[in-house]
Amino acid sequence: MKISSVCLIFFLFIGHLAAQQPRMSGNPIIKGWYADPEGTIFGNQYWIYPTYSAPYDEQVFLDAFSSPNLVDWQKHPRIIDTSAVKWAHRAMWAPAIVKKDNHYFLFFAANDIQHSDQEGGIGIGISDRPDGPYKDYLGKPLLNKFHHGAQPIDQFVFHDKDGRYYLIYGGWGHCNIARLKDDFTGFLPFKDGIVFKEITPEDYVEGPDMFVRHGKYYFMWSEGGWGGPNYRVAYAMADSPFGPFKRIGVILKQDPHVATGAGHHSVIKIPGKDEWYIVYHRRPLGETDANHRVTCIDRMYFDARGFIVPVKITREGVAERDLSK
Repeated sequence: MKISSVCLIFFLFIGHLAAQQPRMSGNPIIKGWYADPEGTIFGNQYWIYPTYSAPYDEQVFLDAFSSPNLVDWQKHPRIIDTSAVKWAHRAMWAPAIVKKDNHYFLFFAANDIQHSDQEGGIGIGISDRPDGPYKDYLGKPLLNKFHHGAQPIDQFVFHDKDGRYYLIYGGWGHCNIARLKDDFTGFLPFKDGIVFKEITPEDYVEGPDMFVRHGKYYFMWSEGGWGGPNYRVAYAMADSPFGPFKRIGVILKQDPHVATGAGHHSVIKIPGKDEWYIVYHRRPLGETDANHRVTCIDRMYFDARGFIVPVKITREGVAERDLSK
């Protein structure tokens, strides 16, 4: 039976419409239980470095994921593990990464230390490739003590516009900032002699992140309990990386029709564009295991005054975005 010319035209039209629709990433964007994602761009590739979301004693490695377009992701397994970091035994958490002097520096927390006399804290891996393998840069933690009540976890490395690098970190409701030495082997004191300055805003729990837009410093963090449905992200703005940071409000939270526990995020900016994405973890509906977290991505927008518009978490994710075009 021949298809009529009208039907043929109809099917061609539908095919044309489908071809015009952008491919979407979907959420979650990577397979498996992953949390605390660090999203960044190296060259023409997007990268995500997450925590492997499992019981603490099983968190003995870190994976990475790369994509040319936010839709097609490649897994790079075990870019670092405890066999390469002799002082790390468990709870490898919340990677942060920077490229400097043709090396990639992967900051991570390990061992979930509960006081300054325990072995562990924040360490650094180094590699000449973003996908590793990474070896232990210092042979010991970069930071293994509590300062101002901040557990040494959830590190973020902030590269300021003046070229300086800062470590912003902290759990247990406290956040500190410290200036890193140029070779990342330690810290430099500020002009007043203080090494670790507390910049904790109202309702801060963990998961700090910072970026600059139009001359303003945006400081973001997670609130609530990581294992519960009300985990969320709030933010503040200031004129310097030291604040003071006055809480403005929540911009990422659960949607009971989509997912719960949306938090511990990072931000990706397209080079040369005022185009922003937020990468975060959340818990699928119906999941009760605290470690059943997945990594997702959605667009992040600003209003005319520079405030962040609350993010709508989606199942669709974001449209394909090729960095090479």
